[in-house]
Amino acid sequence: MAKEALLIVDMSNDFVADDGTLTAGKPAQEIVPYIKELASRFLADGNVVVVTMDAHQPDDPHFELWPPHNIVHTKGQELYGELNEWYHENAGNPNLIYTPKTNYNAFFQTDLAETLKKLEVKKVHIVGVCTDICDFLTVAGADAEGFKTAIHKRGAATFTNLGETMIHHMKLCFHTEIIE
Repeated sequence: MAKEALLIVDMSNDFVADDGTLTAGKPAQEIVPYIKELASRFLADGNVVVVTMDAHQPDDPHFELWPPHNIVHTKGQELYGELNEWYHENAGNPNLIYTPKTNYNAFFQTDLAETLKKLEVKKVHIVGVCTDICDFLTVAGADAEGFKTAIHKRGAATFTNLGETMIHHMKLCFHTEIIE
């Protein structure tokens, strides 16, 4: 039976907390309850939930473009607040997967596509931050791997004013379903 997957993108302390080094701040904090409820529903329905998270080394060349963030094994890389609690409460569920990433696109040089295909996932739903960067490029990666895509507007946030524009581009470029 075909399954669907929810990809929770970069909901770390560095991207969400007020004192995060590259934070989307309050807009990201406001989507946490929606993501938590949606993730619980996905697991309850026997679908897959993937927590995908930037995982950078301290000397990552990525930091020539951005302030240091999501450095492996730091508090900044941990899931934010209630999502971290939710993750640990559900850690024994075989349909809950953690995938570290070193690129904006969660499918780039990871085994995510292979893992989801083995689980017979046909459609991926995207939530998290940042709408115009990692969410957009993860949708592009999912599309390139042959998955249908959906973006949950109530579960996406960014620190720029490009969120709506990029959601529109997801629909135009990748036929992404927009879920209000």
